[in-house]
Amino acid sequence: GEQYLEILCDEMSATAKATTTSRVKAVYDKGKGALIVIETMTSTEDGKPLFKNEYGIFVRGEGGFGGESGPPAGNEAPDRKPDISYETPTLAHQAVLYRLCGDRNPLHIDPEFAGMAGFDRPILHGLCTFGNIGRAVIESVCDGDPTRFHSIKVRFAAPVMPGETIVTDIWKESDTEVILSARVKEREVEVVKNGRATIR
Repeated sequence: GEQYLEILCDEMSATAKATTTSRVKAVYDKGKGALIVIETMTSTEDGKPLFKNEYGIFVRGEGGFGGESGPPAGNEAPDRKPDISYETPTLAHQAVLYRLCGDRNPLHIDPEFAGMAGFDRPILHGLCTFGNIGRAVIESVCDGDPTRFHSIKVRFAAPVMPGETIVTDIWKESDTEVILSARVKEREVEVVKNGRATIR
């Protein structure tokens, strides 16, 4: 559903040991499904905070229990051409490479399993798409300096197929805030919407 990342540290040692703790932050009633929001905090052994993540999981068929529907999406793209459109090609075997991160979901590698989920072929991992959009912000708005990148939030709208080109559209709201959406060039399908990134 959604993904948020905030960097809480100025730098991180490549040899640091870290611990991530999670909690259910909220459960929203979306009618046909439930939206579960998970918050995770990653810190060093001595308690120094490194990263905060939040992600929303949409659970089909579990809505209608009478709970709050949650806040509006926000971060609507302005009604004008984007200030920047940054293209990121993906590789045909991108999902195979991304499995090295530890996500072994067969949806991203097995055509038969992808077919059972309603796709004509395996799809790219959502977090791989998320990473490519973050990279687009770093390269085009932060002048290639990752230390200027502070946070990013997106809502996933459709999957990217390995080998497609992700076009990240960026609207500059200020020196520190940008609105984001992303589409695949080959199909002109919006894959990410309601995005926002903050810059240091």
